[in-house]
Amino acid sequence: MDFEGIGIGISDFEAIRMRKNYFIDKSMYIKDIIDNQSGVVLVTRPRRFGKTLNMSMLKYYFDCNSKDSKELFEGLKIMEQGEKYTSKLGAYPCLYLTLKDVNDSNYENMILDFKTAILEMYREHRYLLDSDKSYDDEKERIMDILYAREDEVALKTSVRELSGYLYRYYNKPVMLFIDEYDVPIQTAYVKKYYEQAMDFLKAFYGSTFKDNPYLEKTVLTGVSRVAKESIFSGANNFDVYTVLNDEFADDFGITEDEMEKVMQDFKVEDDKEEIKRWYDGYRIGNVEGIYNPWSVLNYLAKKELRPYWVNTSSNDLIKLTVKNSTTVKEKMERLLKDEEIEVPINLETIINGIENNEDNIWGLMLGTGYLKVTEVVSLAENIYKVKLPNYEIKLLFQDIVRSWFSDKVPGNDLRSILKDLVELKLDEFQKKFRVLTREMFSYMDVGENTAENFYHAFVLGMLVGLRDTYYVNSNRESGFGRYDIMLEPHEKAGNSFIMEFKVADSFEGESIEEVLESAKKQIEEKGYESNLRERGFTNITKMVFAFKGKECKMEIVK
Repeated sequence: MDFEGIGIGISDFEAIRMRKNYFIDKSMYIKDIIDNQSGVVLVTRPRRFGKTLNMSMLKYYFDCNSKDSKELFEGLKIMEQGEKYTSKLGAYPCLYLTLKDVNDSNYENMILDFKTAILEMYREHRYLLDSDKSYDDEKERIMDILYAREDEVALKTSVRELSGYLYRYYNKPVMLFIDEYDVPIQTAYVKKYYEQAMDFLKAFYGSTFKDNPYLEKTVLTGVSRVAKESIFSGANNFDVYTVLNDEFADDFGITEDEMEKVMQDFKVEDDKEEIKRWYDGYRIGNVEGIYNPWSVLNYLAKKELRPYWVNTSSNDLIKLTVKNSTTVKEKMERLLKDEEIEVPINLETIINGIENNEDNIWGLMLGTGYLKVTEVVSLAENIYKVKLPNYEIKLLFQDIVRSWFSDKVPGNDLRSILKDLVELKLDEFQKKFRVLTREMFSYMDVGENTAENFYHAFVLGMLVGLRDTYYVNSNRESGFGRYDIMLEPHEKAGNSFIMEFKVADSFEGESIEEVLESAKKQIEEKGYESNLRERGFTNITKMVFAFKGKECKMEIVK
């Protein structure tokens, strides 16, 4: 092998190449960018899918200030594509801005983070201070930014002004690269300063793009496709390429062919199927079988099959969007059982109020890497079939489910409740369960269908806590009807459970005791346990739960 180490966490192209770290040749991305006719290109991909490294590669290729560019790209595919492409090597002044660290808890700190990001971009071009092509007032403005003295007005126009300085200095148009453009947007929404942040970002991007004659081409990356009208309304010739588009499909992630070579280089062919189960399964455009590069490289470094990608960010926006949606929770339950489901998807995400729009929630999940599209049902109505891509993502979904409980119910308490259940310590289970429901209901906005909200959260909670030892089924036929939940142990000697849930009808004036009796009658008359008995299960516990508003009662059916 002609490489030295893997370089985990290094996203600077020059550093990887000079250190001879392992590098999967994605240089044809440069060709794809050159061939693309859009003035502004936004490519959305999940986090840790190679976006920053690819952006760094673009910058080093096009930058006329990159002294070692030929050495950096020696032996890569782009150098074999002919003069049309190699003539672009070192052909333009370049601006590189990363917003990945603009993620603070309030607006004031966001502005400070933004100043730091702009400062880093300006620092690369300090030579303008010594140039007679720069005017004195321009040098003062550059110094203000380098010493973080600029006000918000100057910050909003900073990219446009610097692109103008470079255009005059080189007498060439500028290539602009903006990495992780949507980090400030998502953070602001989660941290509740969205309106302030959007006012600033609209002005910033408006100044950067609208009627800016100094730009040759702009490439942006992020995980979500924020609606153009929200911040890019001034950008002309603007095109977005998501995980559903064929263009740039094999430029990010590790393809099947690339993975074959990776496994040969690291001599891990014997683990091929397990690596595939854990980290494969993504589909981008028309390319199937794409592996998560961050997870694969961490596995190669540590030789341990475990989740790596799921721990790279807080997933705060995903948790926020799903926690109050009954429909989404119900479908997540099916996804956790490895089912393929049909959902509406809007990839032009409207962040503001996203938790109230199922189309946007599924669009965010797809764009950020938590789902894969398996079939297009209706392009006109944006309906797709989706499933979880791999085992690593399944563990992430389980973590999201835990988060619904963890705010109000400590993890140890939830495990204790489930332990009491499976060990048939039912008196203890009932006591703890009442506490759990009281805490969960006080946390939720209880309305006419509140019990249904809790029902789905409860089912998913049980899935997470018991899936290593139980199969969890819901709404399946057995006997003369459909049970609500069946907990079937992996071993026939274990304890199995049938659970029935009933909600009091407020219009009928039902009492919770009447609802409980109705549930008991139903679980007996319908013979829900017959399916278990036919398959040899004998230790069956039947449980009924009644809900009315914030009140919950349960009983064991003898």
